[in-house]
Amino acid sequence: MRLFVIVFLLMSLCPYAPLLAANGANSPGSQRSITDRSISIPEWKDWKRVFFLEDYNTRIVILGTTLLGMSAGMIGSFALLRKRALMGDALSHATLPGIALAFILATSFGMNGKTLPVLLSGAAISGLLGIASILMIRNLTRLKEDAALGIVLSVFFGAGVALLGIVQQMQTGHAAGLESFIYGKTASMVASDAWLIGSAGLTCMLISIFLYKELTLLCFDEGFAHSRGFPVVLLDMILMGLVVVVTIIGLQAVGLILMISLLVIPPAAARFWTEKIFYLSFVATILGALSGMVGSAMSAIFPNLPSGAMIVLVATSMFLVSMVFGVPRGILIRKLRRYQLNRKVDRQHLLRSIYEYLEAHNLLTDQTNQLVPIKDLYQMRSWLPTDLHSIIHRASQQDLLQTVDGNQIRLTPLGLTEAARIVHEHRLWELYLITYADVASSKVDRDADAIEHVLEPEVISELETLLSQQSSTDILPSPHTLQLKQGNSDSSAPDSRRPGS
Repeated sequence: MRLFVIVFLLMSLCPYAPLLAANGANSPGSQRSITDRSISIPEWKDWKRVFFLEDYNTRIVILGTTLLGMSAGMIGSFALLRKRALMGDALSHATLPGIALAFILATSFGMNGKTLPVLLSGAAISGLLGIASILMIRNLTRLKEDAALGIVLSVFFGAGVALLGIVQQMQTGHAAGLESFIYGKTASMVASDAWLIGSAGLTCMLISIFLYKELTLLCFDEGFAHSRGFPVVLLDMILMGLVVVVTIIGLQAVGLILMISLLVIPPAAARFWTEKIFYLSFVATILGALSGMVGSAMSAIFPNLPSGAMIVLVATSMFLVSMVFGVPRGILIRKLRRYQLNRKVDRQHLLRSIYEYLEAHNLLTDQTNQLVPIKDLYQMRSWLPTDLHSIIHRASQQDLLQTVDGNQIRLTPLGLTEAARIVHEHRLWELYLITYADVASSKVDRDADAIEHVLEPEVISELETLLSQQSSTDILPSPHTLQLKQGNSDSSAPDSRRPGS
């Protein structure tokens, strides 16, 4: 059946094959169009023209996109922490009908409908109506914010596409290039456009710096800000207004479809490099500026590459580098920390097992010449032979234990001290879980294993103070043995897990 369908399709296309071949061969300029659109290797003069900003138009474009990236990075940091990143996406799509309506009204009154202030004014009004629609749907219905975003984004964008179709059929006005706001057209930027983008972007940055404390509190704890008397609704409106302004001024550079990436990607990339919001905003501003600068420069070097797409691709490459190599939160550093923690846990489990073996066999003294058979350690934990020998080898390199005859080990003075500390912290946590968390003694060992390796010294000191009445010795006794003895001596006594009961 499939073969029959394939043969039928080939036979149906055969009558058109000569026509297609003739059109491809005889169409004037067909080979020239392919050659013209090919990307040639840039010469040194092209690199020199861009890097040294010799061309006037190149200076204007790089300056405008750099200022746009700076403002988008800083404002996007607060929008990302506020979990309003997708609001910029809906806003950018909601500006399309405003652009088309502004052009229609301007040309109807005999004005130049393609001037940037006129188009951006229409885009701002339409974007504000889109945000108002989202808030109205979210507050007056039971729909969630994501559903409201999807509704407004699709409806407004569909209306904009329909209005652009009407614009193309108008007898008055010249609508060519108006659809460039969808994908961006940085090359058409003039000095006045760059000044408009720069002044609006710097104004937004100054407002965010002036309201830095209030916006930070709004992003992290809205309830606390409201309880302290901060105007939460007004601050939220100001933040959304900043997002509106940055989105509007970025339409010509990267377009309404890709504008959301310039608001989200630099702050998301900066998140891998820092844990503080001040440095997050600073790094996001730098990454946004580099994205606009390098992306527009690459578009100038390779003329057939669109500027908006190149800016987004440069920002994406920075995000990937940050995601992998970011120092506090990158993939590599997290893998390294996890690897170091696992090795630390294995070492502590080995030392604790040796200490408990010596304690169970009454071999625990101040001397460190007591030997422990390696084969007996297999029964204490589910170690594989290769893993256990690897852990023993690393511990011996750290001078924590010594290997004797290849099948026995002994603790060094340093290893005995470290093992006593580990056992003390483990039993301290076990005792706390039994006393205050009502964890059964038969299950407390597993729960203590999950947390004892990451206890801070302050937590250990607090636990020791809290449970100082439990034991007068330096090393706490095992709660499992204590629980068993108390249960056998007096089964009718009050709950022995609670001291003083």
